[in-house]
Amino acid sequence: MPTPPLDPAERRRRLARMIRVDHAGEFGAQQIYAGQLAVLGDSAAADDLEHMRAQEVAHLRHFEKLMVDRRVRPTVLHPLWQAAGFALGAGTALMGEKAAMACTIAVEEVIDEHYAQQVNELRADPAERELADDLERFRQEEADHRDLATARGGTETAGYGLLRGVIRRGCKTAIWLSERL
Repeated sequence: MPTPPLDPAERRRRLARMIRVDHAGEFGAQQIYAGQLAVLGDSAAADDLEHMRAQEVAHLRHFEKLMVDRRVRPTVLHPLWQAAGFALGAGTALMGEKAAMACTIAVEEVIDEHYAQQVNELRADPAERELADDLERFRQEEADHRDLATARGGTETAGYGLLRGVIRRGCKTAIWLSERL
């Protein structure tokens, strides 16, 4: 049995939560890369990190515009995500290039899953096809980041399974909080 359409107020609340959490996620992601670049800025990985960071900044700008256009408030946790994102990026980079890449793999896996769920929900609403297409493009770029980090040896870092699990859980918690606060 198909799901009945959402009433307009609930639809607006759902879209606001999506935009808020995606803005927070893209903000956090560019902070992670900024932290990694602060440590690894002269390394062989620097060009790849800068490329990924630039894409995150472009995604962030897109969500900043959506927030204004749709009158969506940012998460109140924005300052926390600024500090936590930079600390996660710098901390994993201090563990080495492969650990930084392991961080990227874990974060981008969660974001890939998150965007895929949102794209599926938005594609059911003809009025949101453009947003669904934008998120699908961003999802693919995030998957490309994951694949690049894998190719750069992220899965080879010591303690990969534990590091990946902790970062994935942190990302899922950040998503849950940012949707609501």
